Amino acid sequence: MANGTQGIRAHLEQVASLRAARTADGELASRVAAIKQFQHARFNRDYASLLASERYGEAARFFLNDLYGPADFADRDAQFGRVVPAMARLLPGEVMHTVEQLAELHALSESLDQEMAERLAASPVDERSYRAAWQAVDRSSDRHRQLDLLIAIGESIDRHTRTPLLAAALRVMRGPARAAGLAQLQSFLERGLAAFVSMRGAQRFLDTIADNERRTIAYLFADSPK
Repeated sequence: MANGTQGIRAHLEQVASLRAARTADGELASRVAAIKQFQHARFNRDYASLLASERYGEAARFFLNDLYGPADFADRDAQFGRVVPAMARLLPGEVMHTVEQLAELHALSESLDQEMAERLAASPVDERSYRAAWQAVDRSSDRHRQLDLLIAIGESIDRHTRTPLLAAALRVMRGPARAAGLAQLQSFLERGLAAFVSMRGAQRFLDTIADNERRTIAYLFADSPK
């Protein structure tokens, strides 16, 4: 699992580097925030039925706010980085693979958002300026990789819900996590697992997201200059 922990650390370091660039450039930080808010609003609009669903609402909110939301995850990332070696010792290899995918998705999303912000031609962000920035960045393979990771992570979490020992281990970790200053990371892990448990099967939820996001990618790249 050494390669896995190295990969996780590399992704977290990439995110920290991107975040440092925003700290040094207030205008860039504002544009990144505007991109994220626009995407957050689009997710709210496109997945209103999932968000309102008794069965799928909790998982939709987890995707919207915890996997790809506009919040600053700096504290959670720092906590994450501190416990990676311990996680590798304690968690099954399949769970650690999901953790590595989460870190990769986080780094890829931050990279794409920041490059879009650098290409953004207008503020506030609207449909036209967002699409122009998307096409200027291009990175079509990375866009599809981002979606593939999102779906793969959802499928993995769904499988992990059938591992009772994982939920039990998270409950046991609550006290020690708070004492060690890891409360945000602990809450994130518990929310993710609980959201997928509540669905009692995630395939329809994930298929809905995959189909819609593929259409969105195709639309945003349509008439893109070659």
